[in-house]
Amino acid sequence: MTEIADRYRRRAAAFSVRVDAVPDDRWSSPSPCEGWTTAQVVAHVAEAATLFLGLVDREPPPAPDAADDPVGAWQASRDAILAGLEDPAIAGLEYEGQLGQATFEMAIDRFASPDLVIHTWDLSRAAGLDDRLDPDDVHSIFEAMKPLDEMLRASGSFGPKVEPPEGADEQARFLAFLGRRV
Repeated sequence: MTEIADRYRRRAAAFSVRVDAVPDDRWSSPSPCEGWTTAQVVAHVAEAATLFLGLVDREPPPAPDAADDPVGAWQASRDAILAGLEDPAIAGLEYEGQLGQATFEMAIDRFASPDLVIHTWDLSRAAGLDDRLDPDDVHSIFEAMKPLDEMLRASGSFGPKVEPPEGADEQARFLAFLGRRV
């Protein structure tokens, strides 16, 4: 197993803990992602298997519809991505992307894995759960994203930066950089 697979597995486990803890009455709660509910945050993350496997011309296994079963859709997506990362024949498949030549595992590590961390916070906030993120993940993702500031905003994936609270810790500064209000 690769370092990338290990990192994704660890981040997916943290997201899964939050998914499994969402109270039944919080699935329709608004999230920090404007216009999205708790369930829609999970559905967005669950779309990763279809998106990233599609980049390398692979179909994910059948999965529940996220609108009907966000937990099942997330679990199926997580398992499909992990299976791809653990299979060297899939992990190493190449595609031509906006940033040039890449592999399935590179795409997961650059995009899907950091997205898990960010949306773990969104999900936690929407569901009223503990929103602390792994400090090492926050640091490494924040440092990787800082040089991409203009590109992140231009893509429409993130809103404008907001001012972090005075004396904010790195997690709060990271989230403010991404346009989240803490």
